[in-house]
Amino acid sequence: MQTADAIVVGGGPAGSTCAWKLREAGLDVLVLDRAAFPRTKLCAGWVTPEALQDLELDPGDYPHSIMTFDNLHVHWKVLGAKPATRQFSIRRYEFDDFLLRRAGTRLLQHKVRDIQRDHGDYVVDDAFRSKYLVGAGGTACPVYRALFSERAPRNGALQTATYEHEFAYDWKDPACHLWFFEGGLPGYAWYVPKANGYVNVGLGGMAEQLKHKGGHLREHWAKFVARLKTRGLVDYDAYDPSGYSYYVRGEVDAVSDGNAYIVGDAVGLATRDMCEGIGPAVRSGLLAARSIVTGESYSLDGIGKLSGNGFPSRLLERQFVRH
Repeated sequence: MQTADAIVVGGGPAGSTCAWKLREAGLDVLVLDRAAFPRTKLCAGWVTPEALQDLELDPGDYPHSIMTFDNLHVHWKVLGAKPATRQFSIRRYEFDDFLLRRAGTRLLQHKVRDIQRDHGDYVVDDAFRSKYLVGAGGTACPVYRALFSERAPRNGALQTATYEHEFAYDWKDPACHLWFFEGGLPGYAWYVPKANGYVNVGLGGMAEQLKHKGGHLREHWAKFVARLKTRGLVDYDAYDPSGYSYYVRGEVDAVSDGNAYIVGDAVGLATRDMCEGIGPAVRSGLLAARSIVTGESYSLDGIGKLSGNGFPSRLLERQFVRH
């Protein structure tokens, strides 16, 4: 049986950030992930300056493709705006692998199936043992299922569904475009160009609202990509979109149990206005690592519920999350 001071289940930004800080503090850390890195990860790849600051990462020092936006092109029905805001786009295929390798911990490709407590330790699949356990495996995180699902049940009203495709494309428009509530979609769509000739396009909506309206994301997708062509943004016909689901931020208090912690999408931390998840995931990984190292309480209080500030963000929150 392999042993470690801490086992982190999941190698995405939340898990790799937590592992990085635990290793810096001198702990022996083992990361388990069912995928082999680098791996494809569906995500628009929008990264905030705050997230890069938390990662102690200067955009100029990042060795892979990164693109800077000084404005966002925001569209709401017949209205449009170009708010000045510094944002970045990355490819998760590169970004997640970079963060995980930088963490410098042991890494094994392994799909976690069983978690047991044993004399104050956690035993994973009768093969791995540790004092500390961090669940960073996303919405379907096995640590959440085994230790937190009953104490922290998820709120179906906060579930969002997405449909997207990232592909090589010689884009002409270098701006990031966001469309809100277009064509009756209870959510928003995006066009996010990436450096070195890639683009991510997609859309997402609140699952319960989609069900109530009787629509499906596939139907919205067909109309969306047709509009992309009409607008001259993407002249492309070989789309192969995929979908996934995650949760935006709710009132979750049970994020630790003994020496077990959940972070990132295992908690459901995406912002309630823009459904942005990388920044909150990174911050949660830092907070969990600090709790393990210092003994401080692990709390979500240091993680904002909104990406923006002021009236527009509060209005988006009310539109997305209707209780």
